[in-house]
Amino acid sequence: MWITPDQFNGCFEFFGGVLTLLSVRRIWLDKLVHGVSPIPVTFFTAWGFWNLYYYPHLDQWWSFAGGIFIVAVNSVWVALLFYYGRR
Repeated sequence: MWITPDQFNGCFEFFGGVLTLLSVRRIWLDKLVHGVSPIPVTFFTAWGFWNLYYYPHLDQWWSFAGGIFIVAVNSVWVALLFYYGRR
């Protein structure tokens, strides 16, 4: 059985979300931001939202599903970066 490029990319998207959860957890526990710029995180979150528009046009539903997860996690991360970065 072969994995399609869409399935492979979808797994990358989902795994990226799992790894990003580590950053969300760290900020949540520390309640502060050190050494992280919100600019790249915000850019990649915006790119993720673009992918949620783009993937269905390519009929890449695995990528879309993984993209939903990573965009959700990145959005939480951006919110926490701004919230704790202001304090």
